[in-house]
Amino acid sequence: MGSDEFKTITNVGEGTYSEKRSKFLAFSHHVENVDEVKELIQQYRKKYYDARHICYAYVLGAERNVFRANDDGEPSSTAGKPILGQINSMELTDVMVVVVRYYGGVNLGTGGLIVAYRTAAAAALASSKVETRQVEAVVTYDFPYVMMNSVMRVVKELKPRIISQTYDSTCEIKLGIRKSEEDLLKSRLEKLSFE
Repeated sequence: MGSDEFKTITNVGEGTYSEKRSKFLAFSHHVENVDEVKELIQQYRKKYYDARHICYAYVLGAERNVFRANDDGEPSSTAGKPILGQINSMELTDVMVVVVRYYGGVNLGTGGLIVAYRTAAAAALASSKVETRQVEAVVTYDFPYVMMNSVMRVVKELKPRIISQTYDSTCEIKLGIRKSEEDLLKSRLEKLSFE
């Protein structure tokens, strides 16, 4: 994968795992920020209010440098970490996996818990649709109206995504483009000023 690409999921995946009467329900989601994560956790706590534990992990950002694992009362590192491990083993980002545990009355021990959370998370991710996306850079360019045609010619050639356009005494255009093509777009636009 190029440095300006990342893999994420596009649907909600589901998986289950049972061990000694304990049931583990796993769900994978596409998330783009911590607020979305918090909102989903609240929804799961409401929906599965009678579950013993609701553990989760998430990874955010194209660099995959924002992540968290939560054991929600399970012994340290037996739940969140194995879930996070599954997300990382698939090199995914902008992904959260939640595993809801209904306790079955028999302790599974730390080894058993790790296997259970890992297996449930893997099952949810296995039913997720993985997609490779481009990391986008946003380029903002201000120009006088008379340059509109030249600017649009660059846009037509390099095909960035037009995020917004403002036409006033000066015009402003906001463009989204693959990170690897950001410098090219900038220099092409800057050259227009000297034509």
